[in-house]
Amino acid sequence: MDDFANGVMSQIPPGTLIERLGIEVTEVNADRAVGTMPVAGNTQPYGLLHGGATAALAETLGSLAAMAHAHPDGIAVGVDLSITHHRVAREGRVTGVATALYRGSTVATYAIDVTGSEGKRIATARLTCAIRPQPAGD
Repeated sequence: MDDFANGVMSQIPPGTLIERLGIEVTEVNADRAVGTMPVAGNTQPYGLLHGGATAALAETLGSLAAMAHAHPDGIAVGVDLSITHHRVAREGRVTGVATALYRGSTVATYAIDVTGSEGKRIATARLTCAIRPQPAGD
């Protein structure tokens, strides 16, 4: 895990969705974020990876990259997420890679590709975050 990812992840309190889904982040910078998530424990009733879990992975990675872009004077908050699910995953881990499409002073947009253990694309997403000043006192 790189230094920024290590710092960001150490600040996330226990009990968040990131922890509950088993998301592990390995790289974070303003241009890219990478992380994985197990399929086990994140399935819908048919035993397939839940689309909401996939969306949460995508939003987590895009948001962390946007946080790196906004750092140290700003924060990033998601304002729009769209995701297309291409195929199912039944086991193993999925990997998400968020890549910056646009990094402006008030908006940052990321494309997120999610692939299965065998390297095939599971989903693609796009996340837009608003970049705002750091709240007073933080």
